Amino acid sequence: MAKLIHAMVRVLEEARSVAFYRAAFGLEIAERIPFPDFTLIYMSNAETGFELELTVNAGRDAAYDLGNGYGHLAVSVVDVEIEHARMRAAGLAPKDVKQMTRDGMPFARFFFIEDPDGYKIEVLQRGGRFS
Repeated sequence: MAKLIHAMVRVLEEARSVAFYRAAFGLEIAERIPFPDFTLIYMSNAETGFELELTVNAGRDAAYDLGNGYGHLAVSVVDVEIEHARMRAAGLAPKDVKQMTRDGMPFARFFFIEDPDGYKIEVLQRGGRFS
């Protein structure tokens, strides 16, 4: 059986991205591994063993083309309203909180936020499918 261990995003500026993920999600650097042409930064927190790998390519000075797909990372939080207010107060510009229903029943409460490189992150209220 496979075990998901990390997701990777390419970032332009290491310090800016590390600061964002620390402020938004409480992620800290678990390991930083430099290579001649790139650096891998693994970030995590005590909530899960899953890590976010930030890849910084040496000499890159232009933003990455994220394409026209709608891929995203997702995290769950205990209280989506409190996290939304905290991120807004920190100047992180979260989008509005939304609610989805299915068959007339609540399905999900969430908002999106973008990291400094434009990657979308969905922040979901814990419960049901999203525990």
